[in-house]
Amino acid sequence: MAAEEKGKWGMVIDQDICTGCNACVVACAMENNIPFVGEDETAYGRGMHWIRVERQWEGHFPEVAAVYQPVMCQQCGRAPCEPVCPVFATLHSETEHINLQVYNRCIGTRYCANNCPYVARRFNWFDYEWPAPLDNHLNPDVTVRGRGVMEKCTFCVQRIKRAEDEAAAEGREVRDGEVQPACAQACPTDAIIFGRLDDPESRVSKAARSKRGERLLEDLGTQPKVTYLKGGARYD
Repeated sequence: MAAEEKGKWGMVIDQDICTGCNACVVACAMENNIPFVGEDETAYGRGMHWIRVERQWEGHFPEVAAVYQPVMCQQCGRAPCEPVCPVFATLHSETEHINLQVYNRCIGTRYCANNCPYVARRFNWFDYEWPAPLDNHLNPDVTVRGRGVMEKCTFCVQRIKRAEDEAAAEGREVRDGEVQPACAQACPTDAIIFGRLDDPESRVSKAARSKRGERLLEDLGTQPKVTYLKGGARYD
């Protein structure tokens, strides 16, 4: 296996069984210390969620069905956000092969957000307060970001690193299914599959090779690591 193929983490989302319940959105916020900004700031387009659930309508009346599509950072192999950052705050991990965000480098130019075709980045406008006892739920493994930085999904890299460290201490490879980002763990229908794409026998690798699979804006050449399994009326 080529060196550049190692450590590629990926995700598959089955739109045929996603119910749009938004459990993934809530779980992501709790895991990654994402503040809920309230209705007023959301009205200004300042929502802080790293994952959103888009709704699409398929079919013709009266056989109309709603198809849900969770959208987060697509962890592009050739990420458009990376070359435009003047301080190299957004970069590609050499080991996990995912797109990382270095918060203490970010100066908030928002160039990365302007260059992201998936609209998957959020700018932190304020130093949000966590009044007691709400501050007790903050995840100590994730930085609490201050205002003026860009934020985005990292495939819960803190969970990936923890599993890799435990596997290395035991002298083995990370087992298939051992790592679950918060969104996949919380999904009640098991619509989100996560794992190693470079392992042809992994569950996510097999699902990504499905004939139903498609990637968002793949024609742009961004090489996204998230595959969507078509649902509803969009079967071939």
